[in-house]
Amino acid sequence: MRPTAAGVTRALGLVAVLAVVGLLPWLSGRDPALTVLRARSAEQEPTEEALHAVRRDLGLDAGPLSLLGDWAFGLLRGDLGTSWVSGTDVMPSVASGLQVSLGLMAAALGVAVLLAVALVAPVVVRGRGSAGAFAAMAAALPEFLLATVGLLVCGVWLGWLPTSGWQGPEHLVLPAVALGVPAGGLLGRLVADALPAVLEERWVELWRGAGVSRARVTAAALRRVLPPLVPQFGMVAVGLTGGAVAVETVFAVPGIGRTALGAARSQDLPLLQGAVLALLALGLVTGALAALVRRRLLGPALRDAGLALPPPRPVRAHPAVPAALAVVLLAAIGWGLLRDPYAVDTAVRLAPPSWANPLGTDGLGRDVLARLGHGAASTVGTATAVCLLSLAVGLALGFLPGAAAGAADIANALPPVIVGILVAAVAGPGTGGAALAVALVSWPPLAAHAAALVQEVRASAFLTAQRAIGASPLWILTRHVLPSVAAPVARHALLRLPGIALALASLGFLGLGAQPPAPEWGLLLDESRAYVERAPWAALAPAVALALLAGLAVSGAAYAQGRGARRAGRPPRRTVPAPRKEAADAVRGTAVGV
Repeated sequence: MRPTAAGVTRALGLVAVLAVVGLLPWLSGRDPALTVLRARSAEQEPTEEALHAVRRDLGLDAGPLSLLGDWAFGLLRGDLGTSWVSGTDVMPSVASGLQVSLGLMAAALGVAVLLAVALVAPVVVRGRGSAGAFAAMAAALPEFLLATVGLLVCGVWLGWLPTSGWQGPEHLVLPAVALGVPAGGLLGRLVADALPAVLEERWVELWRGAGVSRARVTAAALRRVLPPLVPQFGMVAVGLTGGAVAVETVFAVPGIGRTALGAARSQDLPLLQGAVLALLALGLVTGALAALVRRRLLGPALRDAGLALPPPRPVRAHPAVPAALAVVLLAAIGWGLLRDPYAVDTAVRLAPPSWANPLGTDGLGRDVLARLGHGAASTVGTATAVCLLSLAVGLALGFLPGAAAGAADIANALPPVIVGILVAAVAGPGTGGAALAVALVSWPPLAAHAAALVQEVRASAFLTAQRAIGASPLWILTRHVLPSVAAPVARHALLRLPGIALALASLGFLGLGAQPPAPEWGLLLDESRAYVERAPWAALAPAVALALLAGLAVSGAAYAQGRGARRAGRPPRRTVPAPRKEAADAVRGTAVGV
C-alpha cells in the first residue's frame, strides 16, 4: 500500500517533534554544563576546566547528531537518562508523575462524563433543544482560571477542601472539577447539539411508527451521533494533558505536568525530555484510541465512507450579550490605560478597593486597574498577531488538504502548554515564545475550514463554466476560489481571537509567557496567588476579566453562527455533504479556544 500524503506529513511531523525533544540540550542556547555544575555544587567556581569536565561527563561535546543518537538509543532501551539537578534516573520520576496525572485525568474524565450526561439528559427527555449557553461557557473557561477560583472560594474562603497536596481523596476533588468542567461542557454540548437533528431523521419516524420503544430509539440515536464526534472526544482527552499542567501547578499536585514545568524552569533537560515525551505519548495514544473507537462504532460497511451528521443548531445569543460584555471590558481597559501600571507605592501594599485604587493594589502597591488595562492591550495585540499568522497558514494549507491533515494530527496532539514548555526550554520564557507556541497549534481548525470550502467551490458549476470558456487556473484561483474561501475563514479566525488570548494568558500564568514586571493578565493571576488569602481582590480582578473574555468568545461565536443560520434559512433535514460538514465541525469548536 502506497503511503498517503497525510501519512507522510504525520510521520515527518512526529519525527520533527521527537528530534526537537532529543536535541533540547543543544537547542537551548545555554550552557548545560553551568546548570549541572551549580546543581552539583553551588559553591564551586565555574572555571573552564570544571565546565569542560561536566560537558565530557554528559557527552555534550560530541555534537548534536551524536547527542540525538545517544538519546534515541537510550530511549529504545527504556533509559531516559539522569537528572542534571538530582542526579537520579529520570524514568522513576516520570513514571511516578505519570501515575499521579493519570489518576487525576481519570477523575476529571469522570466529572466530564457526569456533566455531559446532565447536559444531554434534558434533550433526551424532550427530544429537542440544545445544551445552551451554560455548556458553551463551561467549555470556554480555561482550566487555570477554574482552578484559581475554586482554590479561592472552596479552599480559602469556605475552607471545605484542601488547597494543595496529594495525600488523600479529598485532595483530588478541586483539581478534578477544575480539569473536568471544561471537558464536560464541550462533550455535552457536542452531543446535545447534534442529537435533536438526528431525532428528526426519517428512520426515527419509521421506528416510532413501527412501535419501537423510546429507549431503543434513543440508544440508536446516540450510536448514530457518536461516530462523527469521537475525534472531537479524542481532542478533549488530549486537552486534559495540557490543562493538567496548570491545574497541577495551582494545587501543587506532583503529576507529570508539574514535573515538566519544574524541569523547564530549572533547566533539568533530561527530566524535561522524559516528561514531555510522556505527555506527547499520552496525546498520540489518545488520538489512536479515538480513531479505533470510531472505526468500531461505524462497522465495516461505513469505515471508508464515513458518517456525517445533520447541521447542529447554533446556540442562540442576543446581540446585546456580546455588546454588553464588550462594553464592560472596554470600559475597564480604557480606565486602566489612563493610569500608571508600574508605579510602586509600598505604603499601600495589598490595599483594598478604594476611590484612589478602584480594584485595589498588589503586593508591591501597584494599581491593579492600571495593570489590568495595560495587560489587556498587550495581550489582545499579541493575540491579533497570532490570529493573523494562523489565518495565513490555514489558508495556505487549505489548498493542500492531504499534506495538512497529517501535520494537523500532530498539532492537535500537542496542547499549547506543552509546546510552550518546549519553546521556553529552547528560547527562554517570553511573549514571543508564547505567541509562537500558540501559533504552532492554532492553525488546524482554520486549515480544515479552508480545505472544506476549497473542495466545495472547486466542485461548483460556475467554475466548470469558467474552465470551459478557457479561463486560466491562476485566474480561477485569484478571482473565484480564493475570495470565496478567504472571507469565511477570516471570520472564523476573528471568532477564535478571544480563545487565542486565553491561551496566551494561560502560558503567562505558568511563567512561560510575559515576564515581570509586564502587566499581562495570566501573569497578574499568577502573582496574586502568593497573597490570595490576604488580598483576594488582586486575584479576582484578572479572574473576572478572563471570565468576561471567555463569555465574549462564547456569545460572539453563538451570535455569529445564529446570524449565519438565519441568512441561510432553516437547515434541511437531509444529511449535508462532507465538505460542509467538515466546515461546520471546524467552526463548531470556535468558542473552546485553541
